[in-house]
Amino acid sequence: MIDVALGLSESQNTGDKVSSLRDQNRIKVIQDYFRLSDQGRQEILELFHEDADIYFPKFGIGVGRQSLLEMWKGFEGSLEFNQHDYDTMTFIPSADYVVVEGTSHGKLSGKTWTGGDTPGGRFCNVFRFRDDRISSLHIYLDPDYTGEDDARFRWGQKRRW
Repeated sequence: MIDVALGLSESQNTGDKVSSLRDQNRIKVIQDYFRLSDQGRQEILELFHEDADIYFPKFGIGVGRQSLLEMWKGFEGSLEFNQHDYDTMTFIPSADYVVVEGTSHGKLSGKTWTGGDTPGGRFCNVFRFRDDRISSLHIYLDPDYTGEDDARFRWGQKRRW
């Protein structure tokens, strides 16, 4: 189930319009983004404006759609796979923005993570649109996917994730 706006499912027929057609189209672009990202496909670049800005923790801000590929390169040789959990994402559209909260699972340098079960794997992305393309993507997550940074677990690792 995909949550849209105030937690209502896009598939629920409540009689009320959950989101505008523009919002639905943007959510479709974002769903394409996640699928293409998980597959590592360069067609993803077509979803972005040429001058889009991309933010990722420890990467900083890159300008231009090619910066997405530059960011991906930081994972070469260590990221074995990453899979976003499409069915449990929450989409919150507002004006030119869509905020997406969700989880992912994957394997990095031989260690696995599962958002909701391990410290890593929860994310919040803020997409800004110009027309029907992404003009800005800011990704907020802990890049320590596999919980190796023991010193910063100030409350311990035996917690609910």
